[in-house]
Amino acid sequence: MDQKQLRMRYLFDRARRLNPTQLFELARQVKRVSKAPLPVIVGDMIWCSVRYEMGFRDYVVWDIRILNARERATWMTHPKAFRLNKTLNAPESRVMLGDKMRFLTDFADLTRRDWIDATTATDKQLQEFLAAHPRVIAKPAAGEGGAGIGVYDASEISDVAEWRAQLIERDQTLLEQLLEQHPDLNAVYPDSVNTVRMITYRDPQDELHVIASVLRIGNGAVIDNFASGGMFTMLDDNGVALYPGVDKQSNIYTEHPVTGTTIKGVKVPYYDQVVEMVTEASKRLPTVPYVGWDIAITPEGPSLIEANHNSSVFQMKPSASGIRTGLLYRYRDAIGADIVDKR
Repeated sequence: MDQKQLRMRYLFDRARRLNPTQLFELARQVKRVSKAPLPVIVGDMIWCSVRYEMGFRDYVVWDIRILNARERATWMTHPKAFRLNKTLNAPESRVMLGDKMRFLTDFADLTRRDWIDATTATDKQLQEFLAAHPRVIAKPAAGEGGAGIGVYDASEISDVAEWRAQLIERDQTLLEQLLEQHPDLNAVYPDSVNTVRMITYRDPQDELHVIASVLRIGNGAVIDNFASGGMFTMLDDNGVALYPGVDKQSNIYTEHPVTGTTIKGVKVPYYDQVVEMVTEASKRLPTVPYVGWDIAITPEGPSLIEANHNSSVFQMKPSASGIRTGLLYRYRDAIGADIVDKR
């Protein structure tokens, strides 16, 4: 499927799934930065979806309403990322990276944690796993976006066989040791493991390009995903947070609402090692050059959580950063404008 077909497919799917209620709810979020009437905002959202190949939530999160045409053209968008995934990554990339147990096996030396399959382990093996790890995280073996994840205390599990049955019913069959995060990130928010999302591209000359690096921070949940109420901020090339945090509802957090920690200026420990780890890991995926990596930071160093063949796009909200241009240029510099902009 060529670029034009991919673009038309995305727009067709978007139109087919269009929910007017959700569209107007997103438009109401835009009202925080714009005084325009809702029908004008909705019309502009639809126009931008065609003119700039832009998702409706892209329009909201990145304050597109307040930007002029030249500024709007500088933003990377999720439809463009969808095309890059389909164009650059091999068809089997979803299977290679979507199967979390396969990933944990293939990258065992980089993950820094124990895991077990609840569907194949014996009761004795489960008991031994719980004895070794007082808190465990359970997730779907092929889940995305942080959906279906739960955290369990071993002390509260009295019947392992019954618990296993519940896990299978909930599709939480992958059990992992709950990592201890570095104290510096624990101080930001202690109730989730706050991770780095690093979006990279390995070019045909085998050079790795770090396109964007993000610190994702939990807020009221045990996971830090944007879709689950968490926030994010962009990192510079040294792993330092450049701006306040932003969540899916367009709220801006100068300080974390739970801990009071100032978001801007937070430094990710072991950031050089994070880059080294991702560089090494990317070499093992020669047919998947465009990847979004998730990395936790433990007291001993980085731990590779997973790799996403269909990474979300992260850029900072202009009303949070004061910067009115996006990161499309970094994708062009790394991948090539002929590929990124091709329609």
